[in-house]
Amino acid sequence: MQKIFFRYSIVSLFTLCCFSCSKLEETPYSSIYTENFYQTAEDAEAALAAVYNELADLYSGPSALLVPDFSADQVYPRPVVGRDTYTLFSFDPQYSAVVSYSRANESPIDIWNNCYTGIENANWVLLKVPNTKMSNEARKKAILGEAYFLRAFFHWFLTKNFGDVVIRIKASQSIDDAYVGKSAKADVYKQIFEDLDSAEANLPDYSGSLIKGRPCKEAAAALYAKAALYNENWAVSLREAQKVLNSANGIGLMDNVMDVYDAAREDAARRENLWAFEAESVTNGRSSQIMSLYGPPGSAAPAYGATSYGSAFAYQAFFDSFDPKDKRRQLMDTNYVNKQGVTVRQSAITPITTHGVLVKKYADRNSVGGLHSTNIPILRVADVYLIAAEAEARVNGATSNAYLYINRVRTRAGLDGLTEGLGKDAFIAAVLQERSWELFAEGDRWYDLTRTNTFMQVIPGAVNDVFRVRNPQAKHQYFPIPQTEVNANNLLEQNSAWK
Repeated sequence: MQKIFFRYSIVSLFTLCCFSCSKLEETPYSSIYTENFYQTAEDAEAALAAVYNELADLYSGPSALLVPDFSADQVYPRPVVGRDTYTLFSFDPQYSAVVSYSRANESPIDIWNNCYTGIENANWVLLKVPNTKMSNEARKKAILGEAYFLRAFFHWFLTKNFGDVVIRIKASQSIDDAYVGKSAKADVYKQIFEDLDSAEANLPDYSGSLIKGRPCKEAAAALYAKAALYNENWAVSLREAQKVLNSANGIGLMDNVMDVYDAAREDAARRENLWAFEAESVTNGRSSQIMSLYGPPGSAAPAYGATSYGSAFAYQAFFDSFDPKDKRRQLMDTNYVNKQGVTVRQSAITPITTHGVLVKKYADRNSVGGLHSTNIPILRVADVYLIAAEAEARVNGATSNAYLYINRVRTRAGLDGLTEGLGKDAFIAAVLQERSWELFAEGDRWYDLTRTNTFMQVIPGAVNDVFRVRNPQAKHQYFPIPQTEVNANNLLEQNSAWK
């Protein structure tokens, strides 16, 4: 499959073409293969697998988590050149430190490349699979639904990181097809919503028999609700969230929040994890380095995984912000039991601070080396409840329904219901705080801060004895487009704040 689908970027496209005197006369290397491909059901499935491969690359790096989470106010990295550039807001359009220290797989470069490669591969599926001969028409319909869903997801991931981006809905059949300028964010969202309409129309309903890692109709509605929330289409967001929450197909919250992150409970947890990166600690499986980054240094704690480096921790202030009876606080810890059965206290967790707080969401005591089986949630029912709460409040104020939505999440966490009688603004602030507690270390918080334009107020207070000063600027609301892409495409403009 690696020969059939090229990795989309202007720079990589050049490397996949055979140059003569004029680049305009050449055909992308991938086109040589596509004319004779997509003949069978197996071809269609292989083509779709190539789209998912880019999702796996995005989360195995895992740039999808590290870039936003290290930028926000919940977790921070051990100071390592390249990895700490998001915490310190010291990156540049060339991502110089990242490139110099071989950390592109943890960077916005990785987000850009994987998302556009995924979009390109999805475009080929949508172009060719309608004419592929398949005896199972329901599966053919679902393949197209998955391609629409994934194309929408990748465009959404790009626009929430870079703002105005290139919309790609046509497979690249010539070099000229690769030269496209940016579109306004509003137009990007319009395309996202069109693709999600198609995804909802083609995907099957949720059921326990679905292939793991594949989206269902409810997952498409969840992504629709979240994308609409980010674009401030409050009524649309509420409508789509209600589709999910009113589903009669067996989705819902797990009774115990800890089970959401338990590899042994992953099958049952799919009723809440509507869509996740399904990590596998098996030969030829796809996993992520996230487990190894969050465990104690020196692979010292078997409960966290066979391999861990002590590369990331939660801020003490974030840990302290939880009510002691909040069950979600159990997904962090201030001590661990080492291989000898001895409890290691907080002051000795890491040499970089005496206030190390361990994150347990991705721990897997049965990992194989650095390969874990703990899934990385992307769209959860708990998230949808909080989306509904915020959207309802923004449309109608702090209504009884808005309280119902947020209190479903709080009750599961072991907390009392939210204080009654809050005004609209206070209620929305409470929802945003609840989102922080519920979704920490899942690549979510930074985008809540940027979409509400509160990051410049919040982040300077998220400091400790490792990162004593953090001063984001207005331009940090979006990341710069990788300068190599701008240099290679004369129609692509760098984000104005980064010129």
